[in-house]
Amino acid sequence: MPQSRTRRSGVLAAAVGSVLAVLSPWQAQAAQLSDLPAVTARAETAALYDDEDGGNADADDPAIWRNAADPGRSLVVATAKEGGLRVYDLDAREVQSIAAPAGPGADDAPGRFNNVDLVHGLRLSTGRADLAVTSDRGNDRLRFYRIDRDRPGGPLRDVTDPAVAPVFSADQAEVNEQRTAYGLATWTDRSTGRSYALVSRRETTRVALLEILPTASGTVTYRTVRTLDLPSSFRLPNGTSWSPCAEPGELPQVEGMVVDPANGTLYAGQEDVGIWRLRADLTGTPVLVDKVREYGVPGTYDEETEECAPGADPGFGGDRLTADVEGLTLVHEPDGDGYLLASSQGDDTFAAYDREIGDDNEYEGGFRVTAADAVLDGSEECDGAAALNAPLGSRYPNGLLVVQDGHANPEDGERDATGFKFVDLGEVLGALDD
Repeated sequence: MPQSRTRRSGVLAAAVGSVLAVLSPWQAQAAQLSDLPAVTARAETAALYDDEDGGNADADDPAIWRNAADPGRSLVVATAKEGGLRVYDLDAREVQSIAAPAGPGADDAPGRFNNVDLVHGLRLSTGRADLAVTSDRGNDRLRFYRIDRDRPGGPLRDVTDPAVAPVFSADQAEVNEQRTAYGLATWTDRSTGRSYALVSRRETTRVALLEILPTASGTVTYRTVRTLDLPSSFRLPNGTSWSPCAEPGELPQVEGMVVDPANGTLYAGQEDVGIWRLRADLTGTPVLVDKVREYGVPGTYDEETEECAPGADPGFGGDRLTADVEGLTLVHEPDGDGYLLASSQGDDTFAAYDREIGDDNEYEGGFRVTAADAVLDGSEECDGAAALNAPLGSRYPNGLLVVQDGHANPEDGERDATGFKFVDLGEVLGALDD
């Protein structure tokens, strides 16, 4: 009788663990990474340049919108920080560019779009609509864009209520300090039909639950339901207390987040700590699903270099993730199973965990996105990712994975360039199931 996927992965993990136990930590890590399968992208977006000539555009986070009427004409909506939003078709061609709004004054922080997610079928005064929701880190707001695939001028239209308040800041002076809306995940509660956004605060451990609300005029606003502060200090097995090294005053922030709509579970990536599992309504007790390798490593912040010098590794970290843990996304399978995928930014890999809580989100394997050829490179230092396990026309009949590439490979290698890679999700699932 063939073993289940979970059973097979458990046997394999035990076998690998017995081998790695006799190796040094660095040898063990190298052995694990060399065993990870590689997948290649089928397409990539044009490079974005984070300089004045490029409009200070810096690729960060994608979301995939499926056109139910014509899946082959689906879209990828992605953030470009000060460059605003970019909308791409399935050939990775840009179909729309939306500028981030300026700050209220010349000396105020400019708009900066950090993360993006989708809300489906929100009831507006003008009818039900799909929305792209983005965290405007520069202005400490959420922005909402209605998606109409065939609208003249581009599929996205701003429907943000002009009166939306800052998510975290008390006034513009506090907004300018930029401890503002950062990571973002949306969620519709199936029991009530109400839609929410989970938003993290930059340089803190705080996560806010915001209810997304339509207005009578057809715009969209939000209200804060509650907030939760994740831990910033951790008790280690040797009895000592540890906090990730950072600039004085900064706490270990959260960015990558995703909600499983089937059970209202939020997965939140605390960049220098690991992946948390908690209720999306921010009640109950968070559970640390996995830790980064650097967990527990002491560090000393150097004011001159603005970097942390690590101390000796006490060996309390995880085996799968190298800080930062970044873009989280879910792969849903027809039988109710699936994966939680996480970007292990520090070693250019992706980790896959069982989506089922009953299996305690067991690690299932990993993969890399590597170069397809001399022109189409892979993904490095990935910030954000989005997966959709549904047919998307002839280009991606097995679904799509979009990942940010922190080092795009443009012709001009002297400029900081980023972009997004489009990967056949079927190839990823095949690599994980092998």
